[in-house]
Amino acid sequence: MRFLTNCCALFTLVAFAEAAYPHSHPSLPAFFQQSSPSRTRSVFSRLRDGLIRSIWSIPSCTAERGATNIKFDSTPPSTLLARYGGDVVLRFAINSPQEAAALTEAVHILFLDVWEFNADWVDIRLAKDVHAHTPLMHDLTQAIFESYPSLTIENLSPPAHDENHPFSPVLHTIPDTDETSIFFRNYQPLSVIIPWMRLLRSLFPTHVRMINVGVSYEGRDIPALRVGVHPSNAETPSRPRKTIIITGGSHAREWISTSTVNYIAYSFITAYGKSKEITRLLEEFDWVFIPTMNPDGYIYTWETDRLWRKNRQQTSLRFCRGVDLDHAYSFQWDHDSSAANNPCSESFAGEGPFQGVEARRFANWARNETANNNVTIVAFVDLHSYSQQILYPYSYTCSKAPPSLENLEELAIGLAKAIRTTKGEEYTVTAACEGSVELKDQQDKKFWPRIESGGGSALDWFYHELNVKYSYQIKLRDTGGYGFLLPSKNIVPTGLEAFNAIKYMGHFLLGNKGIEGAEESRDASAALGAEMRGDDDENNEDANIELRRRRRRVMLM
Repeated sequence: MRFLTNCCALFTLVAFAEAAYPHSHPSLPAFFQQSSPSRTRSVFSRLRDGLIRSIWSIPSCTAERGATNIKFDSTPPSTLLARYGGDVVLRFAINSPQEAAALTEAVHILFLDVWEFNADWVDIRLAKDVHAHTPLMHDLTQAIFESYPSLTIENLSPPAHDENHPFSPVLHTIPDTDETSIFFRNYQPLSVIIPWMRLLRSLFPTHVRMINVGVSYEGRDIPALRVGVHPSNAETPSRPRKTIIITGGSHAREWISTSTVNYIAYSFITAYGKSKEITRLLEEFDWVFIPTMNPDGYIYTWETDRLWRKNRQQTSLRFCRGVDLDHAYSFQWDHDSSAANNPCSESFAGEGPFQGVEARRFANWARNETANNNVTIVAFVDLHSYSQQILYPYSYTCSKAPPSLENLEELAIGLAKAIRTTKGEEYTVTAACEGSVELKDQQDKKFWPRIESGGGSALDWFYHELNVKYSYQIKLRDTGGYGFLLPSKNIVPTGLEAFNAIKYMGHFLLGNKGIEGAEESRDASAALGAEMRGDDDENNEDANIELRRRRRRVMLM
């Protein structure tokens, strides 16, 4: 197995190098140029030999000279400076309905790039000449430049607190000393991810299949890994296969969601047969991992615009491309929102339900699985960034509570605890609608204006249309210090947190809660809770959830 993981790691770096440098690159570091005394060998032969020495700790003359911490030029290229050099990301605090209404109107009229929002604040990218409020990022161009990977050899260490990122605590990172995580040292382009997925399928054919869940607007496959084992038993009739779907990359610029899906998939795949816990989960469920629902947009963020959000679909306005895939589903598709109806808006939902090509084809695939392929989808998790939240239905409104509200909240609390007990990161649990609108006046029972429409979401569609009782949207790290430009050193710790949360979900579902109507004793439930999430602070968190539940009941009266 160690040989296989070494091969996987070697493949990762060579594949990235070939994708990033298809021709000879004269400025490659000396580490990659001193592999052989022969000057006639190709640059990738020397790169290959250098990688082999690094992975298997074979000494070299370069290593003996102490050539570490070698980096390319850290100055952003002129193309990034031209596009983003005049921009900053600002956080606006919302303290009254009037402020919310004014900001919402500005967003809709000016088509502002809203990065993230919740009940208390909104992050918006604007020109530097806006002098109000404290910027989240003082140098947006540099942050964008640093989010792209480079062929860098450096010692990783936990980050020090950065005064330029006052809205985020020091993120907990994990020292990267294991060669199996080389793939996750940097964000990877699609030209590396797809061969990596094929390699996993080849190395682990007993429990991994590579499938496509649709085709993008520009004709690219939407690849996925289906992971699971089907123990055969001729005496037992075949039952619908319980399936859990984990997606990422609906919004192209949210690279951490794509990397996290890959990390969870890799962790499940490589633990099969070595961990009884994971082996049982793969025997009981099929797991479908979809790293990027928006391959066209994801490639565009690598080649042209790092902050592109939508897909690359042509709209009725030639100069305004793209549909927001997370507003394109048919359930409660919002045709009344001015932003959702304008092709130039970052939240453009299309001119009708399912106009977003990738959303429509993914939904058709899911319907076909349940109707024709003996599949029951028992959980759906859509990964996004950022703000560290675990959101459950509904997204389109807070005036209607989902029928399985208590079950949704119970599992969501467990997911948040599984994340917190990994490295201490706090994820809040709330209904998805409360991320865009909040009830502030209990007596008048009025909502503040929406910053962004919540209709047409994948979260609500899977919950309502396919009856997936455990549907969630998880917004990953951080809380605004880096936003969509989360440094790559956070890929592994973010992935580990999410992996532990998904493991918890699997254990929760093994109790058949909300799937087959089976009831377990209080003792069994308590034992599961104590084993997976601990009992610390449970009373406080349960009390907070109960307060929100009561508030929702009052609102519905």
